[in-house]
Amino acid sequence: MTAGLARPGWRMKRLSVLPGFGLTLGFALVYLSMIVLIPLAGVVWRSASLGWPEFWRIATDPRTLNALKISFGGAFIAALVNVVFGTLIAWVLVRYRFPGRRLIDAMVDLPFALPTAVAGIALATLYAPNGWIGSLFAPFGVKIAFTPLGILIALIFIGLPFVVRTVQPVMEEIDREVEEAAATLGADRPQTVWRVILPGLAPAILTGFALAFARAVGEYGSVIFIAGNIPYVSEIAPLLIVIRLEEYNYAAATAIASVMLAISFAVLLVINLIQAWSRRRFGYGS
Repeated sequence: MTAGLARPGWRMKRLSVLPGFGLTLGFALVYLSMIVLIPLAGVVWRSASLGWPEFWRIATDPRTLNALKISFGGAFIAALVNVVFGTLIAWVLVRYRFPGRRLIDAMVDLPFALPTAVAGIALATLYAPNGWIGSLFAPFGVKIAFTPLGILIALIFIGLPFVVRTVQPVMEEIDREVEEAAATLGADRPQTVWRVILPGLAPAILTGFALAFARAVGEYGSVIFIAGNIPYVSEIAPLLIVIRLEEYNYAAATAIASVMLAISFAVLLVINLIQAWSRRRFGYGS
């Protein structure tokens, strides 16, 4: 009877639990501006007061460039390592049932809950030349703690959960019947992985990479204890910013922060564009 009373051309208005689009959009923009945009704009404005010549001098200083190289290079390599092993860990947790599985699943979240300073002290203790793990490499002349290698290990430690927790839910939704269908069509295991499984996981893997990379770029607490903090050798950009702040050189600190902000935004923008392309290319997430 209700359908008979509906006139042609009338559209049923969809009911929503949340308020209207205008109100929610306005609240989202105000909240985003207060929490993110205004503080970032303050950093850019403070560094702009230096003038272009002084800003360029600070940004291209050899110590600044080396710190940026260590931070972004280490974050990129750590994110790549986490993509490989994080995806592998997610695969094991989703596809297999074994004793201790829930314990391992809980341990993945340990870097989330562990204070960064505690993580840095623990890693420095383990990988020092006289530590449990570092002592195994010391006879071969390999020094891990207080070197860029130690920085890389710390960044891998704090970034791994982002990849696992991003890939794991998507992997759980992949139907095994798709793999069985690929096998009946003559595909072997490597072909099934590369042509059936990975295309569906590509957007999630890229998201995990972006999150791990972003987390590693700004990491401070867990790195300074294992890095050694030697200028031109193992000094990260966040530490250099803190050093400039302790010297009351706020303009230089904001200049380095602005460079980090610009590079981070460019890298994340490229990753998001690749992620959007992968979704259109493979037809997932649409």
